[in-house]
Parts: sequence; structure tokens; C-alpha cells
Amino acid sequence: MQESKGSVEAVVCIPTFRRPEWLARTLTSLAEQVTDFPFAIVVVDNDAANPAGAHFARKFLTTVGLPFLVTTEERQGNCHAINRAFGEATAGFPEAEFLLMIDDDEMAMPGWLAAIVGTARREGADIVGGPVVRQFEVPVSDAVTQHLLFGSIEGSTRAIDQIHGSGNCLIHRRVFAGLASPLFDVRFNFLGGGDMEFFTRCRKAGFKTWWCAEAVIREFVPEERVSARFLMTRSLRTGSINYVIDRIHCTSAIRVIAKNALSLGAGCLRSMALFLRTRRLLPASHPLLVSLGRTLASLGFLPTPYRASN
Repeated sequence: MQESKGSVEAVVCIPTFRRPEWLARTLTSLAEQVTDFPFAIVVVDNDAANPAGAHFARKFLTTVGLPFLVTTEERQGNCHAINRAFGEATAGFPEAEFLLMIDDDEMAMPGWLAAIVGTARREGADIVGGPVVRQFEVPVSDAVTQHLLFGSIEGSTRAIDQIHGSGNCLIHRRVFAGLASPLFDVRFNFLGGGDMEFFTRCRKAGFKTWWCAEAVIREFVPEERVSARFLMTRSLRTGSINYVIDRIHCTSAIRVIAKNALSLGAGCLRSMALFLRTRRLLPASHPLLVSLGRTLASLGFLPTPYRASN
């Protein structure tokens, strides 16, 4: 860890797993941020057996003059890594008000950090999210670009009910004090969706969320994530995540079962409407597959896309 020259106000957390070349792009974009406040960076490598990301981050951050902390998380799983990152950030920089997160397949656009922290300061927000603009690494069809999985909240800076992803977010320190541990539910370690469940819990707890249109992150989407098979599988997984979150937060199992039944009917109608609008099967399949994913999850079939083999 490198000592700060002033009181750190914000800490940017990056969980990483087997993508040191991509992490390099993420860290470079953070080192180039211009702010009127000191900030720090925390990197947690979730590949303890071969922490190439941690080795690179430590070497790179030593040269850029920012306070930092780099460590590894031995327990495999996305939520374990995120919880470790936020835990290290709050303990290592106890004066920091704002804890942020960016993924290792993303880069922060110029002005990102100043904009998102500025919104949190000005509005007294507990949570702030911002746009994630996708950059496809291979040419893709209109069927891919129109897919709802690549959609995002749009519009001007404003108060909103909830954000759904942690790839571009700011969380005030008081949120961590107000929620029980673990912050990200480890039941979502290999399924994904721990961030959506976390922000659902924040909404239910009454925390104030804002959207900052000026705080832009760019996500790089590789070739293997734009195939029809991948997108259809991810649609099913989205339904599974939605079901598990409902099961956690709804006290009535009967209501959840009824919601599954209604979802199937609504999914069919929405898919037909999408097809009539887009004339493309791939994006039109999303609502129906989400509904099917809910049903499969209720029968005990849960995907584990983030369980890595050694």
C-alpha cells in the first residue's frame, strides 16, 4: 500500500480474475482521472493460485503516485471478491466517504470519477450509478445491438428507485454501516446477480439512489459474448437471478409461484411484441427466455457460469 499525500475521499474497487491485460486498461483509465479530491485504488485478485492481475496491479500502481492496496481473495466467487474489495477499502482508507466499483473489462471515460462523486456530494445520494456503453470487439449484427441485455438506464441525471449492476457505481460509506454482512450475498457467487440483490436490499432499506448521466464507463464485449447461444443462455440466467431474488425477499412462496406463472404469459406477449417491432428473433427471445429461466430456477436448475475450473 502506498501512503496518501492527503485525506482520501474516494476509493475505486476492482475485483479481477484472470484478465491482467484487460485490468491494465482499467487501471490506466483510472490513473488518468482528473479530480479536485484525492482518491485511492483497491484491486482484489480472485485467482489466488496464479494472481497475475495482482502482480501487474502492484507494479503499475507503484509508478502512478496514487494510494493503493492490492490483495488476493482465496475463496473463489465473484461475491467473495467484491466483499473483500469493499472490506479492504473501508478498513484501509477509514476517512473515505465514497466507495466505487468498476469491473476489469471496463475503462472509465474522462471525467467519470469527478462526475459521479460530484453527484453524490451535491445530492446527498447514498448510491449513484452511471451509463455503461458497450464496445464490441468484433462486428455485430443489429440483432445483437438491439438485445435487451445490452440496454441500460437512459436519460438525464436524476433520482431513481434503484440501479441493477455494480460495474459503474458509487456507494456511500453509511450504506455499508446500515446493512448486514456479507454485503453481497455469497449465494450469488457463481450464478451472478449479487449486485442486483444488493441494490434491491438497498432500495428496501430506504437508501437514496441517483443516476449520473455524465459518469460514463465503457465496457469491452468480446466475441464469445455476442453469440446467439451465449445471449440466450444469459437471458435464461437473468430469469434465474430474478427468481432467486424474489424468493429471498418475498415471504410468500405462493406469491412467487404465481409470479412465475404470470411471467410465462407476459413473456410470450412481450416476445411477440418485440418481434413485431424488431423483426429479429434473437432480441425478441429475451422476455420469454427470462420467464423460462424463472421456471427452471424454481425447479432447482440454477446455472453456475462463474464457477471456474482450475
